[in-house]
Amino acid sequence: MSKETLDLVHQKLNEHVHGAIISAELNFNFPSFTVQHDRVHAVLKFLKEDADLNFHFLTDLTGMQTTDEKHLGVIYHLHNMQRNMRVRIKTFFDINKPEVPTATDLWDGANWMERETYDFFGVRFKGHPDLRRILNVDEMDIYPLRKEYPLEDQTRDDKDDYKFGR
Repeated sequence: MSKETLDLVHQKLNEHVHGAIISAELNFNFPSFTVQHDRVHAVLKFLKEDADLNFHFLTDLTGMQTTDEKHLGVIYHLHNMQRNMRVRIKTFFDINKPEVPTATDLWDGANWMERETYDFFGVRFKGHPDLRRILNVDEMDIYPLRKEYPLEDQTRDDKDDYKFGR
């Protein structure tokens, strides 16, 4: 079913949101699409509102940082429960301008997920109704899940960031 989902979604996105897809792949039998960050809202809206696709449920939304440490990304997991189809939408942008459109106008549940992503990665969701920290203290001026900080105490000589994947 997942290969069919990948082909169906890929075809419909190419027809209706032309030029938005950067890549499409099937990872562990899970259809995954990388889209342009300035077109992600149009893609999400189409996936939700299209009668055949009907991805009406936002399962998850989170942030991530790429291995080159210069880009951040947002990942959306969508689900069509009637046809049991799932899809992953990814978008990436420069760490110096971490901004994407909000999905709260499509799914109310995106509100707290976007706040959490902002809180830990610093991604600003344009148009979000109440974008502020949700788990960390308001006075915090860093984003703890960014790879900008050493993993260990720098005064120790027995620790090497390279051994921790950095």
